[in-house]
Amino acid sequence: MKIALDAMGGDHAPAHPVAAAIQALARFPQITRLILVGDEEKIRTELAKHGAEPNDRLHLFPTTQVIAMTDGAVEAVRRKKDSSLCRAVDLVKEGAVDAIVSAGNTGALVAAATIKLRNLPGVDRAGLACPMPSRNGVWILLDAGASVDARPEHLLAYGCMGSIYAHHILGIAKPRVGLLCNGTEEGKGNELTRQSYELLKSAPVHFIGNVEGHGLFEGAADVVACDGFVGNITLKTAEALAKSTFKWIKEEITSNPIRMAGALLARGAFQSIKKKTNADEYGGALLLGVNGICVKAHGSSSVHALFNSLRVACEAVTQQVNPHIVEALAQKPSSPTS
Repeated sequence: MKIALDAMGGDHAPAHPVAAAIQALARFPQITRLILVGDEEKIRTELAKHGAEPNDRLHLFPTTQVIAMTDGAVEAVRRKKDSSLCRAVDLVKEGAVDAIVSAGNTGALVAAATIKLRNLPGVDRAGLACPMPSRNGVWILLDAGASVDARPEHLLAYGCMGSIYAHHILGIAKPRVGLLCNGTEEGKGNELTRQSYELLKSAPVHFIGNVEGHGLFEGAADVVACDGFVGNITLKTAEALAKSTFKWIKEEITSNPIRMAGALLARGAFQSIKKKTNADEYGGALLLGVNGICVKAHGSSSVHALFNSLRVACEAVTQQVNPHIVEALAQKPSSPTS
């Protein structure tokens, strides 16, 4: 298995990507070649800090440009052709690698993957599938922000692709697919959700109907379909709430010696919940729908988060997610609005 890692993508590049690459190679023997794409001098400097250098499994692909987080997506892809992100996607297109991982500009990654790799048959618009925690496991939010607008046929595809992800990567035998809405009753929501509901009822998935926000983290569904605008707000709100909650708990506990003593007894429980709600544990979001494996890590990803993003890429390649998606979408109903 060969993977390209955008070494210049993210707030902590190239330090975090390089460290994650070294850890991944030590942990995942199935990675036969990991290519660090970016500024060669800076990458070599970071490798030296770990006592490492390029070898049979760790390769460098020098580039001269970097797409900044503030760059416009399509413009950056067209103007910065020798950027680390674009060259990494090129490697997928050329068949030199099986997957790409990047913590760089989300819009640029989506644009580069869509323009260079094209969509899979049956997919009009790709979506980011983000693993999220629930009381008893993990569920998939899709779309988590690849595109702010969507049509009913897009949400139909998100439900189908998310079901494939949940089945083949999470190991759920019959994933429950829900539609994020402001009420569970059929007929609730706006025009988008109402039309999407009708399509999903006839889709080759286990559709359970509408799912409200308060049911997401209680395991109401294994896959939750929505447009990227709603999905991205949901994702970032959940991440922020988790961080703030633990900050509030720490402030309350440390304000009283008796509470501090009690907290020591419950330390294991606190650590378990903190790990479960830590986005770093779940790796990046898989961009489903493009003709190649692309994993988008958070821009502020830690080394551990990037390590897990590489794990997600390995799983997607091993489980042949894309061929399964093509097969599933060939069975989906046509949209009356398309």
